[in-house]
Amino acid sequence: MNRTPENEDDADDVIPFQPAQSPAEEPEPRAEQDDAEHRAGQGDPEFGVAQDDPELRAGHDDPGLRAAQGDPERRTGQSEPEHSTGLDSPEPGVERDDSGATGGRDEPGPGAEEEVPAGRGQAMRKVGLLSAGLLAGVLAVGLGAIVMLKPYLSPDDFEGTGSGAVTVRIPPGSSAADIGSALADAGVVASVQSFVNVTEDRAMSDRLRPGHYRLRKGMAATAALDLLLAPASRIVRRVTVPEGMRVSEVLTRVAKLSGLPLEELRGVDKDLVGLPEYANGLEGFLFPATYEIEPGDTAVDVLAAMAERFATAARHVGLEEQAAKVNLTPLQVVTVASMIQAEGGTDEDYPKISRVIYNRLQKGTPLEIDSTVLYAQNRRTLKVTESDTKVNSPYNTYRHKGLPPGPIANPGEKALMAALNPAEGDWHWFVTTDPGHRITKFTNKESEFVRYREELNKNLGTS
Repeated sequence: MNRTPENEDDADDVIPFQPAQSPAEEPEPRAEQDDAEHRAGQGDPEFGVAQDDPELRAGHDDPGLRAAQGDPERRTGQSEPEHSTGLDSPEPGVERDDSGATGGRDEPGPGAEEEVPAGRGQAMRKVGLLSAGLLAGVLAVGLGAIVMLKPYLSPDDFEGTGSGAVTVRIPPGSSAADIGSALADAGVVASVQSFVNVTEDRAMSDRLRPGHYRLRKGMAATAALDLLLAPASRIVRRVTVPEGMRVSEVLTRVAKLSGLPLEELRGVDKDLVGLPEYANGLEGFLFPATYEIEPGDTAVDVLAAMAERFATAARHVGLEEQAAKVNLTPLQVVTVASMIQAEGGTDEDYPKISRVIYNRLQKGTPLEIDSTVLYAQNRRTLKVTESDTKVNSPYNTYRHKGLPPGPIANPGEKALMAALNPAEGDWHWFVTTDPGHRITKFTNKESEFVRYREELNKNLGTS
């Protein structure tokens, strides 16, 4: 690059010649000297370098002349030598060009090739190498990023709805990535990330449920997600246990609906089920609810789920903490709840039935609950005869005062709540006069009780 050195005049300005010696020491001028040469020697500002002199064009070693001809040292910004006097020439008669005394430098002539300083050239080569290295590094990082991000940005995926059949199990608590991994391992989807991307794009992560699913191999991720969300794809047997069923009835129902052997259910070790410490058996603690039984579930698994569900309900109603308020043990509370549940009626009747039981316990009269007599005989009927009330069993509350030794059915949460929170009232009798419409009447007068019994028998066609 051409640049005017700092603190120098423009190239067209000429610095006036100053002699280096005093006039007394100056040599005698030659006799015959051309006017132009004389003017050049004196540094006349009106004249430039003698252009026609071949020796001057040859470029003698005069520093000023080298500067005018593009001397590399001059171009690199080095300091100029002291101005030439024109009297220091080693050979007399050789003219000198004083253009070197100017403050600037001549522009290179047409076709002249500019030289780059050695230091600057090395710096430019280093910059070039550095740029090339940086570019190569960026390209390497970019390629690496593409390789790493490709499975996420464009993961492998199948097309279509697949073929064949395969069962995949999704454990509880599985994330979309966990499910995608299970599907990929089973050959359902092509990659984990394809399933994760589809699940996130459709915001369906919170709708995926654990269980066993019947899917197909080679499915597009979208098709696999659709099947996982379809209830019909889930391999499960749902067993609903109604309130008030006895253990024998619960086991028979579970065996029929789940496919588990009845004998296997009956033979389950009670210690493996997880019953409360105060329980004296399964009765009363196989909580009524709907259960999902999946492939591979055992009889122990099913009964343990029922016992766990009871424990949840017991905590919710505060059974163990609240039992003392009604002067009963936790087992006795479950027993009262089982009688409330077995006698039926509406949810609003449960606290009233509870109050009748507590009033009779407090008074010391037999409870005379028909459902206890039927439990003792392992029967189900609405018609209780005189002979039924004479059956010899600790569960016969016509013959024995107080509570039976244990629950007579499996109560639900509302019956448990009623056992802990009886209604206020002085009733000592109740009769479900119209079982078909679940109409129950309460009274504290025996005469009304007799009339209600007659109404029941009439509705049953036994009067």
